[in-house]
Amino acid sequence: MVFATSVLLAPMARAVHRYFMLPDEQPDSEQIQALRAMSGQERLRVAERLYWSARQMKAAGLRAQHPDWPESRVEAGVRRIFANARS
Repeated sequence: MVFATSVLLAPMARAVHRYFMLPDEQPDSEQIQALRAMSGQERLRVAERLYWSARQMKAAGLRAQHPDWPESRVEAGVRRIFANARS
């Protein structure tokens, strides 16, 4: 004899932003409108530029903190930091 088992699954909770955003970090209506007006390809280009800008800023920070480091060590530090980054 085969018994049907019913599995009760908990309803999926809506995704909640886990990080607190300061008021000046919140996008304003103009920013939202500009992003919505962009194509997906344009938004990806903006995200890519932001990513590479963040890497350049991190490299500049490491150079300032460690002026004795050769460029290869700075680059390795940036790679390590970004490889372990969580968003």
